[in-house]
Formats: sequence, C-alpha cells, structure tokens
Amino acid sequence: MKLIMSPTSPFVRKVRVLLREADLLDAVQEIEVSTTPLASDAAAIAANPLGKIPSLIRGEGPTLFDSRVITRYLDDHAGAGLYPQSRIWEVLTLEALADGLMEAAVAMTYEARLRPAEKQSDEWVEAQWSKANRAISVINDRWMSHLAGPLDMAQIGVACALSYIDFRHGDRGWRTANAALATWHAAFEARDSMEATKL
Repeated sequence: MKLIMSPTSPFVRKVRVLLREADLLDAVQEIEVSTTPLASDAAAIAANPLGKIPSLIRGEGPTLFDSRVITRYLDDHAGAGLYPQSRIWEVLTLEALADGLMEAAVAMTYEARLRPAEKQSDEWVEAQWSKANRAISVINDRWMSHLAGPLDMAQIGVACALSYIDFRHGDRGWRTANAALATWHAAFEARDSMEATKL
C-alpha cells in the first residue's frame, strides 16, 4: 500500500502514528507530496479528486481517503484494536472533536499563508481559534478519564491536533487554562510513534 502524504499535515500524522503503533511500516510506503488548496499536487489529485491528503492507495480496491476512513481501515487490517467496540462511540466522538480542532487550526494557517495580507481577516482567524479553544477546554474538562485509558485512535487524534497547534500557533498558549491536558500531552508526545513523526 502507498500513503500519499505531507508530514506537516495533522491529518496525515494521525495515520503515520497509527502505522507505527500498529507495526505496519513494512506494509505501507509513505509517498511525500507538496500540496496546498491553491495548488494541488498531481499525485494527490490522482489519488483523491478533491486533491486532499492523506490518501491510501491499495493493491486491490479503490483508494481510500479522509484520515478517519484510512485509520479505520488500517486498524482493521492490522487488528490493532485502536477502535475498541466496547467504547466505540466515545472513541469516534472524541476523534471527531480532535479532527474539528485540526480543521480550525489548519484554516488559521491557510489564512495566514495563502491569502494576501490585505485580504486576511483577523475576525475570521479569531473565530477559528474560538472553535479550537472551546474544543481544547472541553477535552480538558470532560475527556481526561478517556485519555488516561488504553491507547486508542481518539488519543492519537487529540495528541496530533495539539502538536499541530504548537507547531503552527505556539503563541496561543493553550496550556495555560488546561493543565491536565497539557500534562497528558507532554507524556503522550514522548511515545516513539510521536517522536518519529515529530513536526
């Protein structure tokens, strides 16, 4: 299998962390591309008509895309148990919250990097940060017991989202009002899979 990816994407990083946690590195080749919403890479378009990453090209069957589809498929393929049936709805909900956090943070990045300065909207950026900040607060206030449990895909998603905020928006200081989550994140970032995919 081939993973069409860019290492700076938090959505890609979720998949790359799973590959390492599930011992799938020998089964999936990582193909790095350089792509943006304004200039999609040809390989990204060939794999996904939307030109978005990640995409997983399989030997048999159609290419898979959207990180949550890919991670579900790879988890099933490896039998890694990162989507445990006993708490599947909690895992899926927290993973969706982590993905929304990523979407808001990526949108902030695109506004600053892809739009001319005179067309950038500070109000729009702050609205995106409000979404991200609310998500972080909710995770800190309501989801710490889940994050303390056995490894699952929601935990990987949350860690990748927070690391992306550190990477692109480190001045936002999300740790200040979220001490429990900050402590958890520091420990999770020390995992070998996170170190190997560090931004």
